[in-house]
Amino acid sequence: MSLPMIWFDFGGVLSPPLDDLFDHYHARTGITPRQLKNALAAVATGLGEDDPLAPIELAMLPEPEWGRAMAAALESADPGIDLSRARFERFGEQWFEGVRANSVMVATARHAKEHGYRVGILSNNVVEWEPYWRAVVEPVGEVDCIVDSCKVGVRKPDPEIFRRAEKAAGLDPADCVLIDDLAVNCEAARRTGWRAVHFRNNAQATRDLAGLIGLPALV
Repeated sequence: MSLPMIWFDFGGVLSPPLDDLFDHYHARTGITPRQLKNALAAVATGLGEDDPLAPIELAMLPEPEWGRAMAAALESADPGIDLSRARFERFGEQWFEGVRANSVMVATARHAKEHGYRVGILSNNVVEWEPYWRAVVEPVGEVDCIVDSCKVGVRKPDPEIFRRAEKAAGLDPADCVLIDDLAVNCEAARRTGWRAVHFRNNAQATRDLAGLIGLPALV
């Protein structure tokens, strides 16, 4: 029986936790996580989307235009807010500045490849951010397949993105395993016939993955 393919989420799995990234951005710009999250929601609502990141992760508008909308939303919610340190029209460049990969998940991906497993990245991400997030995951090395929401026009947890991933990799649903930090994405993957590990921390995720597919423990 062939080994399954392991699909790693980027944000919150291969990258540091999202809360850490919000705090990192706050330290650089002075914009608090609450302020940033409220602006994300406001921009999305204005475009008829419920999910705060849907407009940019589905490439509904280019980063500079989205960035200007973000600045306007922040200024509307907090008149007088200091945005002088923020570079919204090049948000991704600033967001990922200094970010390093989750070393345990990088080691897990490399370990899986060494044991004959195919490895992919299945991510909700942004067209203009690709150079920056790819630099973060460079320590993983070459992967077998990347499926990115902004390129396929559909994002997790929409079941269609899992179908697109299967087709891109030439696999059946039963041959796919997702590691994702959002329970809703794991649930959606399971409903399409995948297996999934809900990432909550490194120790738990590596333990659950080993139990699910029999990947030997990291030494």
